[in-house]
Amino acid sequence: MAPLLLLFLLSLLSAAAAYLCCVRRHTGSAEAVLRRREPGRAEPRSCSPPRDPWAPRLCGTWLRLFVHVANTAFGQICLLPFLIRLNNFSLMRSLDIHEDPTFIPEVAAEVTEDKSDTKSTSDVIEQLLDGRSDSTSNGFSFKGIKDYLDCYRSGKLTPSQVAKNIIATLEDCDKSTPPLRAIVQWDQEQIMLMAEASTARYRNKCTLSYLDGIPVCLKEEFKVVPYHQRVGTVYLGTEPETEDATVAQKLREAGAIIIGVSNMHELGTGTTGCNPNRYHRIPRNPYKPNHFTGGSSSGSAAAVAAGLCPVAIGTDGGGSVRIPASFCGVVGLKGTFGRISCHGSLPLSYSTVSVGPICTSVADAAIVYSILAEPDPLYPYGLKQPKATLSDMCAPDLKGLKLGVDWTFFKACDAEILSICEKAVEHLQSLGASVIELSLPEMEEVRVAHVICILSEMRDFLQPDFNKHFQEMNLDTRANLALASQFTALDYITANRQRTRTMRFLREIFTTVNCILTPAVACTAPRIYESDLLTGSSDMSLTVRSMRFMQLGNFTGIPGLVVPIGYSAAGLPISFQVMAKWWDEAVLLRIGLKLEEFRCQTRKPSIYYDVLA
Repeated sequence: MAPLLLLFLLSLLSAAAAYLCCVRRHTGSAEAVLRRREPGRAEPRSCSPPRDPWAPRLCGTWLRLFVHVANTAFGQICLLPFLIRLNNFSLMRSLDIHEDPTFIPEVAAEVTEDKSDTKSTSDVIEQLLDGRSDSTSNGFSFKGIKDYLDCYRSGKLTPSQVAKNIIATLEDCDKSTPPLRAIVQWDQEQIMLMAEASTARYRNKCTLSYLDGIPVCLKEEFKVVPYHQRVGTVYLGTEPETEDATVAQKLREAGAIIIGVSNMHELGTGTTGCNPNRYHRIPRNPYKPNHFTGGSSSGSAAAVAAGLCPVAIGTDGGGSVRIPASFCGVVGLKGTFGRISCHGSLPLSYSTVSVGPICTSVADAAIVYSILAEPDPLYPYGLKQPKATLSDMCAPDLKGLKLGVDWTFFKACDAEILSICEKAVEHLQSLGASVIELSLPEMEEVRVAHVICILSEMRDFLQPDFNKHFQEMNLDTRANLALASQFTALDYITANRQRTRTMRFLREIFTTVNCILTPAVACTAPRIYESDLLTGSSDMSLTVRSMRFMQLGNFTGIPGLVVPIGYSAAGLPISFQVMAKWWDEAVLLRIGLKLEEFRCQTRKPSIYYDVLA
């Protein structure tokens, strides 16, 4: 039966190839119409609307069969090269780029004058905490850092009491149907030890920071004592960790209560959070439990949206903080490359990954950012970063800011997402900002080059695992790593030459605008199917659509912030993205505060635990 099935699959692929090749002969492929660049030529080519790649959604038997064929000689020689060409991943091979490659998107900080009248970060945070008053007349509101601090400072609750509520909640999450699967490792004794220490500090009025007593979780990609750094797998992290990642250490020093480590897409190789293995299983979207959370920081976003903690930490190599934050209706910040230390996280992709918080609000993201963002002697990138500030974050309006929009790129999303995002742009404009039309050059090249960089680096790092633990990996991970093996050293170098060009274009763009606006994700959270629970799934078209507005930030290292602004007709969250030049997170947070005012009402997730009740 299997051979017949295999022949049937191959015949389908051949038929699809013949049809699509015929279509492309009439319409012209991207490779065919692309002009080769002359030596030294710096002008970008004309832009065209983003195009979805062709790839069927695979799950169950079809996914098993595809993975098997992809890792045979036939798959490596015929099937995967065909898919590479079909989805334009061979684009770099048609380009003649003469810029030197940029392998790390590290950018020197600009020298700016020290403004003596600028408010200190602590003053800005106090203003943020004083100013946040989500009234019940606006409907539901997430419990954020301010709510916890109010309880602790007033004596209404202690961190120890909150910790007991969280432990009961974590037990309930594991027993619910379906289980939430946001936090995959937690330890009651560890939680209580941190909470009791915080309670004592509040009693003695010697708290450590604004995060003292605040529940947080970290993505399983980080080393967190005493948990296993499994990174979403069943084979890594066989022993408990004995030292913390830098971000975990800084959270402890700030007095935060680490409630555990959160679920993630296996090895960060996908954008859905679909992880069917025995240690993880698929986390559920708190707004609609039969929909995905997004990935790869899936459990981090689910934990915040479900009320388990107001703060979670994730990593973002292709939208892995911003996609799940968007799908789950919370705030996600990807810092500038190197801004927050990656030391102690698994180095899956060294040139695209940034660390960032997922929070209930922009104010909470600003607080966490101000504590975590600083140079780390153990992490080479970002050592020369400027001091992180929150300057002008609480300005009453957006006068003086110029916001750039490439409308062709902006509109490459679902209709209901476009409609609400266009209104969000009008809202920012009504607050005094100028909206400037611009062109983001060579975005198809950016898409392909980013994929080449992140997959090539992951394949390089995971090659020993691929050889030794192939059968223990999820099917979609095997498929992605098999695809990654098709990229050559020449592809990788050309992709990094493209990075040089794109960073140059962005430097020019940021001389005329302060920010770039886009929708966060081109679609809402996809549905979970029964077969996904058993074998996982692979959907390249969905991956491309969910990463569409994310890749520019990862490829060039610029920061990005996503803020929920509304809901689809089906009740799924819709979010908006703001990107700024390197090291200018402050302007993102300033605009993010105003975007929060645009959403007229916050809807309560279907799964929500109020641990302060």
